Amino acid sequence: MRTISLIAVAVFKESVRDRVPYAMVVFAVLLMAASYLIAQMTAGQDMKIIKDLGLAALSIFGLFIAIFIGIGLVSKEVEKKSVFGMLSKPVSRTQFVLGKYAGLVMTLAANLGVMTIAYYAVLYYMELSSSPAARASWPAPATDPRLLIAIALIFAELMLVTALALFFSTYSSPLLATLLTIGLWVAGHFNADLRNFETVVDSTPVVALARAIYYVLPNLAPFDVKAEVVHGMPIAMRHVLYTVAYAVVYITTLLTAAVAIFRRRDFK
Repeated sequence: MRTISLIAVAVFKESVRDRVPYAMVVFAVLLMAASYLIAQMTAGQDMKIIKDLGLAALSIFGLFIAIFIGIGLVSKEVEKKSVFGMLSKPVSRTQFVLGKYAGLVMTLAANLGVMTIAYYAVLYYMELSSSPAARASWPAPATDPRLLIAIALIFAELMLVTALALFFSTYSSPLLATLLTIGLWVAGHFNADLRNFETVVDSTPVVALARAIYYVLPNLAPFDVKAEVVHGMPIAMRHVLYTVAYAVVYITTLLTAAVAIFRRRDFK
């Protein structure tokens, strides 16, 4: 466990020194601030627009960090041959993979935390600058604590995407790993349609194949509760717990497979 922690801290420090996360965080913060100006053009919908754009920025830019840094965690070490020096030390391949993953999760948490603070700052300013009549028309307070539920599920989704990126990077090229990860992220948000595929086609084998794919591919739709939060709708805690538990199981499966592949990989 100590070795994994040391690798994770090293990955976190290296990621912090990288300009890519900073650029993405700054761009996301600017987008949140710009959403305030955009909202002024739509009377009566300003708060909804700000909340929706802010949560979308957190999700999209967090996704970029998870994919483009996550894929480089292993592939960069292999390409630069620095993996030989790392594995020559008392570090197992399992510790290497898990440490890399933990380090990127720390990086994601730090960047998401910064964006969340900026997000709430914009919402708080919006609340202070709005009239009592405008605040009364909002479906939920500007700094609604339930926004944190949506952000927590975004973080859980990003952790799963990071595990996907790390899994693909253990045996494929960076370009292929990027395409596969983005493809599964897109498919994961429409995965629920495969469950009801019998309403589209009448072929039993095709329906069975679609159902099998549904259970294999990551189902990311439950992580998206942005619409419910923005419109002030309640979110069942059971849904949150089940979704987080699903993420834990899927991440554990992906990391186990990534470790198994990496342990058998020949770097010569």
